[in-house]
Amino acid sequence: MNTLIAITGLGIFCLLFEILNLRKAIVPITILGLLGVLALNYCEFGAEQSYYNNMIAVSKFSTAFSSLFIVLTIFLVALSHNFYHNHPTKISDYVAIKVFLLAGAVAMVSFGNLAMFFLGIEILSIALYVLAASDRLNIKSNEAGMKYFLMGSFASGIILFGICLIYGAMGTFDISEIHESALSAELPIWFPIGLILMIIGMLFKVAAVPFHFWAPDVYEGSPALTTALMSTLAKVVAIATLFKLISGMNVIASLDNQDLLHTFEVIVVIISIASMSVGNIMALRQVNVKRMLAFSGISHAGFMLMALLTVSASAGVLLYYTTAYALAGIAAFSVILYVCRDHDNEDITNFHGLGKTNPLLAAILTASLLSMAGIPIFSGFFAKLFLFDQTIQAGYIGLVIVAVINSIISVGYYFKLIIAMYSKEPNQERTGKPFLIYATAVVSIALNIALGLFPSLVLDLLK
Repeated sequence: MNTLIAITGLGIFCLLFEILNLRKAIVPITILGLLGVLALNYCEFGAEQSYYNNMIAVSKFSTAFSSLFIVLTIFLVALSHNFYHNHPTKISDYVAIKVFLLAGAVAMVSFGNLAMFFLGIEILSIALYVLAASDRLNIKSNEAGMKYFLMGSFASGIILFGICLIYGAMGTFDISEIHESALSAELPIWFPIGLILMIIGMLFKVAAVPFHFWAPDVYEGSPALTTALMSTLAKVVAIATLFKLISGMNVIASLDNQDLLHTFEVIVVIISIASMSVGNIMALRQVNVKRMLAFSGISHAGFMLMALLTVSASAGVLLYYTTAYALAGIAAFSVILYVCRDHDNEDITNFHGLGKTNPLLAAILTASLLSMAGIPIFSGFFAKLFLFDQTIQAGYIGLVIVAVINSIISVGYYFKLIIAMYSKEPNQERTGKPFLIYATAVVSIALNIALGLFPSLVLDLLK
């Protein structure tokens, strides 16, 4: 709870910096503030507490994922310094929105009540709508913001309808009470219907097939830094929240009583396979890097959904997978921001010869793509290994075989970009070495490699 209050306070201070004419100091001050919030969140680790009649429930799960969200926000704020250099009068607004978005993200994994869950998801969603359309003079950004707003509003409405049906079935919004009621022999039909609606809405937020159609267009049209935020922070928030909903409401037990468990498992397997396959196959055809990473994110959503099949034992593995994926994404987008900062597109041709003109950034982008593909020694390899091992133990060998095949397919489009960097001749001169972009790229990929060498640093957090 202290973490959430501190984040909200920091967001308010970011707005006050504008009044105090501290625009130049807003990024470093915000980073220092977020580091303080991270330390405060660490102090709450292991403390099982609830606040305001269980509206907020602090647990190892919430503090571990909140720490990940804070770290990702630090990277995204650091990248803001160079990205918004042409809009110095707006930087306090952009940074404040990111901090408030973080508050929504923390609320989404710390909720003990469905009302707080919906409040968190709306705070995060509204911030994303604004950021997607923040390049107001760019028609693509306007289109992305409007498309995301319309589709996201429908998804939020579906989630709210599901919450209403669950309240009608259980008579409460409290997760712990719903968890206990789910063990009863008979549950109203409204409960599974409401649960299905909530899962559909969250699958939209995750960008899983068949609720993925918005992602490529919104990723491509949004400003590159917003795309980085949606691809990393927003995606891992959505998957962590979906995982908590399934486990927190004791869905497996309730569906077992309703004799619907098999149907639930089949649907999860189908969506997981479809997301992996559609995402990877469509990514092979892309020439725009942001669009390619959008389909890559859809495929990774399919991998992460596999954790829903082993909810009781998957929390640590899911945390590890999301951390590995997000750190690789931050590193990749740091390089994209540098390479494409003077262009109105993010086509692969912009990366021709990067290995010759800037070997360090080319190596970082290569490492991040290899991690996403699941190549050792990067943490992306071990994330898939642990997830596959757990899924096999649960008896889903066929799903793991499909996942391995999709991992092999993904190598095709990741290497398309790598080959362009090292085998093509440079078609432009790149000047300047922005410190924060370099620092963010180096630190994020270093953390990715470190977690690959020492996976227990994350896996043991939720044991």
